[in-house]
Amino acid sequence: MTQLIAAGTDVTVSKRLAIAAKVKNGMIANSMSLAVLCVLVYFSFASPHFATAGNLATILVAAAPFALIACGQTLVILTGGIDLSVGSVIALAAMSGAIVAKANPEALWLGIAVAVAAGLVCGAINGILVAGLNLPAFVATLAMLTTASGLAYVVGGGAPINGIPAGFGAFANTTLFGLELPVWLMFLVLVVFALLMRRTTYGTRVYAVGGNITAARIAGIKVRGVLYSVYAVSGALAGLAGGLLSSRVVTAAPTLGAGYELDAIAAVVIGGASLMGGRGTIWGTLIGLLLIQTLNNGLDLLLVPSYWQSVIKGALIAAAVAVDVFVARRKS
Repeated sequence: MTQLIAAGTDVTVSKRLAIAAKVKNGMIANSMSLAVLCVLVYFSFASPHFATAGNLATILVAAAPFALIACGQTLVILTGGIDLSVGSVIALAAMSGAIVAKANPEALWLGIAVAVAAGLVCGAINGILVAGLNLPAFVATLAMLTTASGLAYVVGGGAPINGIPAGFGAFANTTLFGLELPVWLMFLVLVVFALLMRRTTYGTRVYAVGGNITAARIAGIKVRGVLYSVYAVSGALAGLAGGLLSSRVVTAAPTLGAGYELDAIAAVVIGGASLMGGRGTIWGTLIGLLLIQTLNNGLDLLLVPSYWQSVIKGALIAAAVAVDVFVARRKS
């Protein structure tokens, strides 16, 4: 009888330990989602203006351009690369699109089209440098960062472009079903790229290249084509973001987009992607993005100085990478 009781006790203890382990692993795996929830709860109590429909809409509108470039950045990082140029590409695309819109008031859509095309060209050049010439992604995109920034000043003659027809603002300021068009565009891009990465052979190839580039070549994957495509996509999305940003304020400045690449990279890393490539998701990037934008908004409402906001975001990135390393070690 004593042995049966002891055996039953051991089984009960084992079950409890197994449940505790599952809960612990689940909390670690979803740590960023829990962090977003905690931040939302905190700011909801700390500021009466945070948990309002208007402020939540403001967060989504602010997140839209970052979401576009973060999607492209996710693809690049999944291959083990990085795109430092998206902030400057935003500026160049915005300036190019604004000057075309100003010169063609009867066809304002050309401004957005040219902005996307300018971004696509910059991304394609990055792809050629990385995939064709085998330059390190850091060096290639850093060179594009400097070049695109200089060209943004060249396009505008060293000054912002004003006098754009007011109708150009309709692209970013039109409201549909209670939300502005950039927010709907953000949702569309996120869904499309999430499906692309999970449901298509292209997504599988991107993960394969980032996971083990040698094995990907042996498996017959055209590695250069995959690398070229992710940088081209990243550039095109940065161009679209630039067009939307210039449309929102109906002007364009050569400094537009400065520092955007850092928040985009931070969103991808916080969302669980590995800078070594092969691991990460679009939905994870969305969680990281929402955490950053919620922090920005909430800290602004609480009148926290910008330099302290930078400190907080830096600590958050370090914590996210630490969690990523911890999880990777547990799995290995």
